[in-house]
Amino acid sequence: MDIRVVNVRKEFDRYPALHGVSLDIRSGELIALLGPSGSGKTTLLRLIAGLERPTEGAIYFGNEDASYKSVQERNVGFVFQQYALFKHRTVAANIAFGLKVRPRDTRPSREEIRKRVTELLDLVQLPGLERRFPAQLSGGQRQRVALARALAIEPRVLLLDEPFGAIDAKVRRELRVWLRELHDKTGHTTVFVTHDQEEAMELADRIVVMSQGRIEQIGTPDQVYDKANSPFVFSFVGEASELPVTVSGGKVWLDDRPIDLSGVADVPDGPARLFLRPHGVDVVCDRAGAIPGVVSSVRRSGGWHHVGLLVGAARHKIEVQLPANGSQSPSGRITVLPRHWRLFPR
Repeated sequence: MDIRVVNVRKEFDRYPALHGVSLDIRSGELIALLGPSGSGKTTLLRLIAGLERPTEGAIYFGNEDASYKSVQERNVGFVFQQYALFKHRTVAANIAFGLKVRPRDTRPSREEIRKRVTELLDLVQLPGLERRFPAQLSGGQRQRVALARALAIEPRVLLLDEPFGAIDAKVRRELRVWLRELHDKTGHTTVFVTHDQEEAMELADRIVVMSQGRIEQIGTPDQVYDKANSPFVFSFVGEASELPVTVSGGKVWLDDRPIDLSGVADVPDGPARLFLRPHGVDVVCDRAGAIPGVVSSVRRSGGWHHVGLLVGAARHKIEVQLPANGSQSPSGRITVLPRHWRLFPR
């Protein structure tokens, strides 16, 4: 099911939560709405679901204007962060709920519902748990039940609002892998909301980066990470450091020292912002065009040292990621040269 969001504006008590947002979602695609709190991502999801109505603009399911249709008329499956399972119902009853409340003329038989529940329990890898209650399940198992319940109605679109936000980090990573595999099996058009950059990068076919009620960039994980089109996207998607620099005659200057960067001819002369990735900076011997710095902090994370460096006359702090390799923590002065970076006018 293709979805088109066309110039949608949404206000709450005259406060604009979305400003003229447009988005095309292809059938079978898994889309992540990524952004900080207050960016409008959950509002956009609720508009697609039919839980909210647009102040202006339209939402199309295929060629059908669904802007004012109910959740039931749109036939969407919705998974919430807090599971929203019925505590007094068994797993099987929770999954079957959407089928049992259908109008009599479209309601499956008891045997068909039982068969559907069994199939879904197998699909979400929870066979044999149909008689348990939500309180007897782990957080990860509850979220799988919530997803099975959403899939039971055979939705045209599957919507997930921070689906793993209430689950611990290790289980969350496992569920991300599982959800991607499940999506590839079922082929549902899926939209999920997250503020977790790693989650969006790992799961989505395309990422919609949002800020202050607007879409900043739409692209594949590689595109939004490697070719960020704004300072916000570069700094929000992945770790980043920023240096205030000056562009003059096709060269980049930090204070009175040139930095050896190529390909800056399209950036106008004047003040600029140089963004660096911690893993995209090489340690080099003292050489012209490199950036000398003083180690201010070192923290160990897995096989890496995350090194804080103070650089320039104003002692700006940047972070560099270096392999640990069993060596001692870096200290004193080191010199670095950016390998992956972006430059934006100030």
